[in-house]
Amino acid sequence: MYDKPITFDTFVRWLGYGLLTVAVIVLINYLGSVLLPFAAAWLLAYLLYPTVKFVQYRLHVRSRLLSIIITLVVVIAALVGVAWLIIPPMIEQFEKLSELCTTYIHNTTKIDNIPEAVSQWTQTHRQELEDFMRSDKFSDGLKAALPEVFNVVGQTASILISIAASLIALLYMFFILMDYEYLTENWIKIFPKKNRPFWSELAKDAERELSNYIRGQGMVAFIMGVLFCIGFTIIDFPMAIGLGILIGILDLVPYLHTFALIPTALLALLKAADTGQNFWIVFAMAVAVFAIVQVIIDLVVTPYVMGKAMRLNPAILLLSLSIWGALLGFIGLIIALPATTLLMAYYQRYITRENEEITTENEKSSE
Repeated sequence: MYDKPITFDTFVRWLGYGLLTVAVIVLINYLGSVLLPFAAAWLLAYLLYPTVKFVQYRLHVRSRLLSIIITLVVVIAALVGVAWLIIPPMIEQFEKLSELCTTYIHNTTKIDNIPEAVSQWTQTHRQELEDFMRSDKFSDGLKAALPEVFNVVGQTASILISIAASLIALLYMFFILMDYEYLTENWIKIFPKKNRPFWSELAKDAERELSNYIRGQGMVAFIMGVLFCIGFTIIDFPMAIGLGILIGILDLVPYLHTFALIPTALLALLKAADTGQNFWIVFAMAVAVFAIVQVIIDLVVTPYVMGKAMRLNPAILLLSLSIWGALLGFIGLIIALPATTLLMAYYQRYITRENEEITTENEKSSE
């Protein structure tokens, strides 16, 4: 319990800390587009640093610059290898789907050359098309469509900006890796000396929990990929192994694998057109695989693996996912586990002092 009396000076100090916290949050929100590439670069540098360190000190590459380049080449080669397992077969399947669609149109309409048929139809109905383009209905439709066109243009610009931000993040990452040891050892100097122990211990807790989270989520994603490969193979789904690998990679960011339903629907359409089966039956079987694997992951794998990695009870894990998901939606599901663990670590270290007692006991035993 807090036994000291709350004086006016203490109240003013707390009020100042509160206002400072609010100001920092507002500033971060305002500079979010600028800080996001830098934060992403720090995360990438944190993930790549062990490999850079291994290349430099274990493989005796003297230059840090050369070590970073070798690491990036290895990582890019691994990503290209995974893409080679997924993208060419998927392109082949989509080309096959295009051929099936063309054959279906030919058999249904008895048209051999679709562009030529479109040109002939345009020439035949030229007067009707001109009358329609002069009508009010066409002008009203054009006015309604223009905002959507500008929206697409704006989205294209956003994509280009995102690509530029990615390049900036890679540049940040490169310079962070060049001086990683210096930056990680001296960042604490931005705080006053009396506050450094607090931020140092908090940073250690955050690094430990982040490391545990990455290892745990990587294992969950691997298990999910294997389960999807098995499930799609059982129902004889096209690209079963490649699609399972893709879903496992997407799940490195929790729940991002749900976007794989889009290529799954296209592949179900391909199988239905190729085998003559009902599309909805094929797609329902694929969705059933999604549902079964998701239930296994949420109720068995995630509580066990993440609970063991992050030392949280499975009930607490499920509760944290529900609460953060309700507060922040999809983003809340992504940050739920690390945020909950970090809050509990802070509570145990600075409120109940449990971590401090454990640290003291460890130091005594080591002596």
